[in-house]
Amino acid sequence: MKWLWNIVKYTFLTGVVLGVLIIGINFWVIVSTENQVFYRVEDTPLNKVALILGTSKRTSAGDSNKYFHERIAAAAELYHNGKIKHIIVSGDNRSIYYNEPRDMYQALVSLNVPKGVITLDFAGLRTLDSIVRADSIFGQKKFTIVTQDFHCYRSLFIANYYGLDVIGYSADDKEQLPLSLAIREIFARFAAVLDLYIWKKAPSILGEKEKLNL
Repeated sequence: MKWLWNIVKYTFLTGVVLGVLIIGINFWVIVSTENQVFYRVEDTPLNKVALILGTSKRTSAGDSNKYFHERIAAAAELYHNGKIKHIIVSGDNRSIYYNEPRDMYQALVSLNVPKGVITLDFAGLRTLDSIVRADSIFGQKKFTIVTQDFHCYRSLFIANYYGLDVIGYSADDKEQLPLSLAIREIFARFAAVLDLYIWKKAPSILGEKEKLNL
């Protein structure tokens, strides 16, 4: 039975080490970016361009997705208060029935954001893809990321890794997350660090450069 005890012992120790590593990485991601997150439009520095990170306009249950509408409202608020001049909507475009950039575009227009100041990025399949493409495809090294508070930290961490001059505008005010989403984000931050420093992942799709109408 000694072999069984050794398996249990080493499994437990591995779990403890992994848990400490995950917690430590989350602390690093948050602490290194929290000063770049803004919550009030009047406090937010000027930038020519905002990048809205994509999410579905509906939940898996078919209900309206509050995170989608908060991001749209936040970007429209920045635009109408003169904090940005142009908006990139970046997200997944997996089928004719699921198109995050198109949905974000239509929602912004409904809030009186002019069509001509919105650029659609149909290849923002992940947070990393959207951020890297803002630089490599659309030529933006300085911009404002618009998403919820919990997502701002990971997004900014990725942008900082690539040497971009970014800030985050939170679409909420440090709102309490559902437990499932909080756990998901904890592991997403851990995975993001692995993608950057270990796996050296690049965007799934790049393509031709596109000049923004600024």
